[in-house]
Amino acid sequence: MQPFAAPFLVTVGTDRNGVSVRVTADASTTVVEMSVHGRWSQQLGNQVADSLRRCLAGPCEAIVIDVSDIGDLHGVSLPYWSAAVREARLGPAPVQVALCCRPATMLDYRLRHQDGPPLTVFRTMTQARIAIAGGVSRADRLQARLAPRAASVRAARDLVIRACDGWRLAGTRDDAALIMSELATNAVDHAGTEFVVTVIRRGSRLHLAVRDGDSRYPLMGAADDGIRVPLGERGRGLRLVHAAAEVWGAIPADNGKVVWATMPAQA
Repeated sequence: MQPFAAPFLVTVGTDRNGVSVRVTADASTTVVEMSVHGRWSQQLGNQVADSLRRCLAGPCEAIVIDVSDIGDLHGVSLPYWSAAVREARLGPAPVQVALCCRPATMLDYRLRHQDGPPLTVFRTMTQARIAIAGGVSRADRLQARLAPRAASVRAARDLVIRACDGWRLAGTRDDAALIMSELATNAVDHAGTEFVVTVIRRGSRLHLAVRDGDSRYPLMGAADDGIRVPLGERGRGLRLVHAAAEVWGAIPADNGKVVWATMPAQA
């Protein structure tokens, strides 16, 4: 499904014409918000598709796409949004996609009257957030907020062990605990802020996430084995994550970032 390999790093950039696709996630990347700015073009559509696929690779359950600020007088971008909703629904773990569109526009009309399965369209992001939050499952999820100190790494690891024991995932526990230890160590050593750790079981997958208050992504460099990971001590830790996880990546969050990893939930 994905045309690229891990790590799935969601980046944000604005070109000289003010065109951009901005993405933010909650602490566990369960809910992702994407806002699209600028005049509609095939290039902007490709940026949307790229960002969407990187988000779908992670543990998100719902994506809200704000299309209120795109220049699309005749609503020609409709096929892109229909395809985005279809791709999210048909993935291994179906993801709900909702759109926020400025009312009384041609795009709004076409979104609400397009052929095929109806699209979920809201008039404001506030309405969308309230509706999406009510539909996100809180079952099979453990979460903790931890201080930036060494003892928190052990606490994050213990949270994973407790979750795997409770869900009877003995075949996943050791690798999951190792991954969480490395992600938490990075948050302590390099972000130096409070961080939130989350463990989610969703279908046949176990998702681990660490949200810290440092928005900077690790500097990337080429490792001896060809894996592009940060250099230095952090690079060694992420090489372990790369080896143990099925997929992993990072996504912006409000005033920070979330680094996540996914693996099979093995009993």
